[in-house]
Amino acid sequence: MEASEDNMSELENGMLAIIKVFHKYSGQKCKLRKAELKELINNEMNHFIKTIHENETLDQLFTDLDQNGDQWIDFPEFITLIAMVTSACHDLFGAKN
Repeated sequence: MEASEDNMSELENGMLAIIKVFHKYSGQKCKLRKAELKELINNEMNHFIKTIHENETLDQLFTDLDQNGDQWIDFPEFITLIAMVTSACHDLFGAKN
């Protein structure tokens, strides 16, 4: 990437933060296992998503996100989670009409 983080827009910095957080938990394999997804949500999204304690909740979320059924959450599947949570939170933080 040619642009430095100092020159990036607020939105671009947000996108870069999403990428960095995904790789923080997925590591070199660039995919999340169920335990890694739980850790990411509980550590990085705990103000937007209730902390996951129940295995049934995690199992259902993981199944919903794992669109190709390979038992991993890859980056495009992770972005689905980000989009869903962002959309659900929009009314809390969006501009009032």
